[in-house]
Amino acid sequence: MNVKEISGLLSKASYVADDSLSEMVWMGLTIDRPLLLEGEAGVGKTAIAHACSVGLDRPLFRLQCHESLDLNQAVYEWNYSRQLLEIRLREAEGGDKSHLRDDLFSEQFLLQRPLMQAITSPKPSVLLIDEIDRADEAFEAYLLEVLGEFQITVPELGTIKAVSRPLVILTSNGTRDLSDALRRRCLYHYVDYPSIPRELTIVQTLIPEANLELLQQAVMFVHQLRKEDLDKTPGIAETLDWIRILCAKNLKKLPDDPVEFVGTLSALLKTRNDQWQISNQALTKLMGTGQRVGIDAGVVESRK
Repeated sequence: MNVKEISGLLSKASYVADDSLSEMVWMGLTIDRPLLLEGEAGVGKTAIAHACSVGLDRPLFRLQCHESLDLNQAVYEWNYSRQLLEIRLREAEGGDKSHLRDDLFSEQFLLQRPLMQAITSPKPSVLLIDEIDRADEAFEAYLLEVLGEFQITVPELGTIKAVSRPLVILTSNGTRDLSDALRRRCLYHYVDYPSIPRELTIVQTLIPEANLELLQQAVMFVHQLRKEDLDKTPGIAETLDWIRILCAKNLKKLPDDPVEFVGTLSALLKTRNDQWQISNQALTKLMGTGQRVGIDAGVVESRK
């Protein structure tokens, strides 16, 4: 499989990837290296893993990281309630208890979490470790062993080695610095906000029923909005939500008067300060600037 084929598979999964990202996915598959994707929230990092799962026809296992994440949530834990039930059944039946401990700590009482599910999957999978920067350094250190050896040690069972190596995708919003050791084990890619033509292609792919002029105006408006000093810059997901709302209003283009669509901006502006900052006057300016940018870029034709 080459880079062009990877790009085609991602496209069929409704993900519009640039050449550098498609090449990185190809490299990760070729040399079995995890992919570390950094970037602002909302630029589509998580969506890449879903697209790889669909495009490559692999099961997806997702680990959502947070500050209190521990091994029981990430790797495995014992099914204590089932173990207790087994003990009571043995007692009630008067069965042999000599091997009870070995029986209780066998695989049938093991609850697999995403990391173990990924390496024990009989079919090659995609393992998404989402927002790794939210986990603490102790968990990150444990992860180095799993990513380095693709094996997990369970004291009661021994070492469980990967049946097949998953495509591992780690995402980070940059809330803390990741260790050099983790970065060394990964291929790195910074996922930025898309260009106007690429975001337009993304929106056309996911909302094909929308009017082309509306799409062009909306995408250019969002690009201008991202240049403002906002607390929360709108990502691709916000662009899609906003355009879906505009389509639900049966709009074929953005109204000339921003008052007519200002209520829909709650899909783009996610803090009170941002909504207060973007006044009607600011909206009018953004719309005018957006039209000029589109004309210069050759995306839309100038209105007469």
